[in-house]
Amino acid sequence: MRNALLALAAITCATASASAQGWAEKMFKESLTHDFGTVARGLQLSHRFTMTNIYAVDIEITSIRPGCGCVTAIPEKRVLKPRESTTIDVHMDTTRFNGAKTVGVRVTVGPNFISSAEIRVIAVSRSDIVFNPGQVSFGTVTRGATPTQAIDVEYAGALSFQVAEVLAKDVPYTVTFKEIYRRPGGVGYRLLVTLKADAPLGVLKHDVYLKTNDPASPMMPVLIEANVQPAVTVSPPVLSLETVKPNTAVVRRVLVRGSQPFRILGVDGTGQGIELAAGLTNRNEAVQFLTFRCQVAEMGPFKREVRIRISGQDAPVVVTIEGVVAP
Repeated sequence: MRNALLALAAITCATASASAQGWAEKMFKESLTHDFGTVARGLQLSHRFTMTNIYAVDIEITSIRPGCGCVTAIPEKRVLKPRESTTIDVHMDTTRFNGAKTVGVRVTVGPNFISSAEIRVIAVSRSDIVFNPGQVSFGTVTRGATPTQAIDVEYAGALSFQVAEVLAKDVPYTVTFKEIYRRPGGVGYRLLVTLKADAPLGVLKHDVYLKTNDPASPMMPVLIEANVQPAVTVSPPVLSLETVKPNTAVVRRVLVRGSQPFRILGVDGTGQGIELAAGLTNRNEAVQFLTFRCQVAEMGPFKREVRIRISGQDAPVVVTIEGVVAP
């Protein structure tokens, strides 16, 4: 408690002594500004700022306010423990403006001692180059699927505009392009982006770059997003038993669902009071149920990870069973 009070006092002193810079700005170790440069109109731009709680007390992000409707900002988490970090994803929509634009995003932290930091994004939106759509968004995709989306890139001007290559290194996509028309004062390209079958699970966000002969925009970023989910999922992924008495049996059931019929090959990680009670039928079905019987003797909190092996899927589906044993 004494350390926490001293930390709060230190923050208060920092607040009183800081003139141009609030103490919240010290939580951003990297630059507070990101410049996207000169980009084509229609592009959806994204940059991730890292924020670290350098103080000895918990800090909460109480508000995030962009200075323009063309910008949104979303934090990964809002409450940071000491030395814990989070990210703030700032998204800039170049369809909402022409020419140069600088937008500040006011990040306010508290709640006991309040300070703000302003992070900024800068871009120049060119009207002579248009991307349609401005990004590739695959949405939620089952792992193993390989959807393809197209983006049309059109240039209107005096330059003999050319896309030389696509830089897409170490990304879970294949990217190709072709010229679809060329005429005086204009040229069009079509970019094809395909998600790889072995794309990792989870939320994906990457930039690939078009290398051009335009000296004003030699590298043009293209944002690609996807949410790759396993072919088989379990619901709920966490079985919370809350508080149970020692050696008292509690029975819970989970739903295992697949995009197509599958077999449950086995269940690993049981024991120490966690057992599979029913559901291992060896049938090929798209929807199956597993019943677990929990009877833990040892007092205190417990947490077990039970791994369900699925036919045709390398990684198991994990169920976490947790609770507290108390009299």
